[in-house]
Amino acid sequence: MKEEHKKGYIFFRSILGPLYKLWYNPRIEGSDNIPTMGPIILCGNHVHLMDQCSVIVSTKRMIHYLAKKEYFDSKFAWFFKMTGCIPVNRAIKDENAKSHAIELLDHGYAVGLFPEGTRNRTKEKLLPFKYGAVSMASKTKALIVPFGISGKYKFRSKDLCIKIGKPINVNNLTYEEANKLLKEKIMELI
Repeated sequence: MKEEHKKGYIFFRSILGPLYKLWYNPRIEGSDNIPTMGPIILCGNHVHLMDQCSVIVSTKRMIHYLAKKEYFDSKFAWFFKMTGCIPVNRAIKDENAKSHAIELLDHGYAVGLFPEGTRNRTKEKLLPFKYGAVSMASKTKALIVPFGISGKYKFRSKDLCIKIGKPINVNNLTYEEANKLLKEKIMELI
């Protein structure tokens, strides 16, 4: 299986990545923790529309982000399709999105998602985690690469930081144990 839309992803990353870095000035720590090969799931906290961009500019790997299906119903649907995003219907347990992500992982690719399932607009550091990431990791033997984003998204930010942690293997854990471990790792990185 070839990665669909890889050319579109590389094209947009090469143009938008430098603009993103110039505008937001993110500090990136631990990018060497992202394996260059093999199936991985990148998971972190979600506080802003641009959170996935901090991860995208941290690695040369193509990351297939799970994104709410509403993006694919908008006038920007072409962009999300061309960059290899996976549409997710959050109103149901979307088995199609999960199957697509698992197929990508089975072929050694990278998937990105936010275990909270939506942007956190509360004062809590993290919302309760859904089980999709740990379920997919267990089914595909993928490593989970945790990340934490802190600081403010503003022009030439002084404190915007993404910290990428060491990959974790959840294959010998229950989903509850794996989710607890993932949440702890992300909290440490925030």
